[in-house]
Amino acid sequence: MGKLRLTYAGESHFDRTHLLESGEVVPDGIDLTYLEVGVRDLFRRMAQFAEFDVSEMSVSTMLMLLSRGDDRFVGLPVFPSRHFRHRQIYVRTEAGIEVPADLVGRRVGVPEYQMTAALWIRAVLEHDYGVTPRDLHWHVGGLNAPYSAERLRHDPPPGVRIESIAPDRTLSELLLAGEIDAITSSQPPLPFREGSPAVRRLFPDFRTVERDYWVRTGFLPIMHMVVMRRDVYEANRWIAASLLDAFVKSRARGYARLHDPDVPPITHPWWMDELEQLDALFGGDPFRYGFERNRAILEAMSEYSLEQGLSLRKVAIEELFAPEVLEMGC
Repeated sequence: MGKLRLTYAGESHFDRTHLLESGEVVPDGIDLTYLEVGVRDLFRRMAQFAEFDVSEMSVSTMLMLLSRGDDRFVGLPVFPSRHFRHRQIYVRTEAGIEVPADLVGRRVGVPEYQMTAALWIRAVLEHDYGVTPRDLHWHVGGLNAPYSAERLRHDPPPGVRIESIAPDRTLSELLLAGEIDAITSSQPPLPFREGSPAVRRLFPDFRTVERDYWVRTGFLPIMHMVVMRRDVYEANRWIAASLLDAFVKSRARGYARLHDPDVPPITHPWWMDELEQLDALFGGDPFRYGFERNRAILEAMSEYSLEQGLSLRKVAIEELFAPEVLEMGC
């Protein structure tokens, strides 16, 4: 019997998924075709059309789908994208926003209200600074280019104002024009990227703030997970363990390569010093896979999704994953 042919769609994550993409790591019993697809378009295509056998997926979207009874996907405890998000709150310099409390009553842009980056930013603002989603007036639209396609339709949560911007305008344009006061996003607004003094970060010393957040909470925020189409999984339930094992091997070998002192893997003259600091702070690889190792942060994400009005019910985190992989060590 030949190998099962599956197509995986996701970003090309340098040190975590590259060996799967290159074919140096092969899942047992699977002929895997790796397609590099930008996640903004990918998440829409999966949520609306379930287009790929296996894919990277927004955890926020997955929670929303399950809370609505949509169980077309089954997850693996593989989290290829994790980011601190304090650094990605951008404010108009002349808006008089110096601390998070100054955001109350302001107009804040976000590419998609439901995206996981925004879920985490709202959670940080509410739980650490007392600024709730209801305190802000949200404007949704393209960040640096016009964009109006929504991956998953949802109504505004009770008491939250969400307004779509004109389809021919961008959030960056509105920020410069003073029509909004701040932006939360996973990418920097174009004016900030180009060095404009008109836009700055809310937390200029973001690394200190994010380090403190890690020390206090133990959370390096999860953004994405890996999912399988349920029909593909149910027909071949063994693929869950095979794929998880392959993702774990790819991550482990990639992380080991970063530690090779003879061959600089990235164009960073002090990469080994950075890695030594990371290893000390995070106790090894900060991008941990596995269900039990991520139980606390997944529980928090499910709570945040419910309290922000994205999920219609509290999703038990076990619902996210194939039962076969819950006990697998990573």
